[in-house]
Amino acid sequence: MSRLIHIGFGNIVNTEKIIAVVSPDSAPIKRLVQNAKEKGTAIDATQGRKTKAVLVMENNQVVLSALLPETIANRAQAENGENDEA
Repeated sequence: MSRLIHIGFGNIVNTEKIIAVVSPDSAPIKRLVQNAKEKGTAIDATQGRKTKAVLVMENNQVVLSALLPETIANRAQAENGENDEA
């Protein structure tokens, strides 16, 4: 069964499809986001707020989130821990 986590403002992603959660500050990530926007593979889940995390997905889509990468990682780890105990 797919594990879903909340990435802010009612938006949810499948944790099994996430390759990386990175900060948007470096030049290579900025280029990755710009290229994804040009190709139409960027999903903006920030609701107009500043992008604080970029999620790179298995299908080459890029998801932009207003939550910090640490927050998303903690939620993913908590979700995995809860399901492993059940």
